[in-house]
Amino acid sequence: MQLNVCLQLSRLLRLCLGGCCLTAAVAHAQPMLRCEVTYAGTTHVIQATPTTDPYAVEPVDIAERFLFKVVLSTTGKQLDHALIYVYLQQTPRPVLLQQAKYFGPFKSSKQAYLLTGEQHVYGGPIERELIYQCWLSGIKP
Repeated sequence: MQLNVCLQLSRLLRLCLGGCCLTAAVAHAQPMLRCEVTYAGTTHVIQATPTTDPYAVEPVDIAERFLFKVVLSTTGKQLDHALIYVYLQQTPRPVLLQQAKYFGPFKSSKQAYLLTGEQHVYGGPIERELIYQCWLSGIKP
């Protein structure tokens, strides 16, 4: 019971701190997606900005168990779409577990807002759990 309360407080603190950091990040001129990816009690912060070559975006290794990749594409100065890929690392090649697609138009906001909600992705023979949530900022009217 105590461990569960500690985990909830930890998650709440991360959300509050993430929100403070994101408010400062909104000042950037271009869209940005900031994701908090948690596996086995360790949280990785992954930030993505628009790219002209989505195939050049490298996935981020998460504890040699998962790969997490975010691609933002723009048309002109507007964010066109955000793509999020989660792979399970295994031999002989990674296996796609989830592909999430978010298409514009995206709402403009002075503050970052939660785009994905909290996602839980499971994979592997013992169903390892990856948890992530992403905030979108820098969207202008």
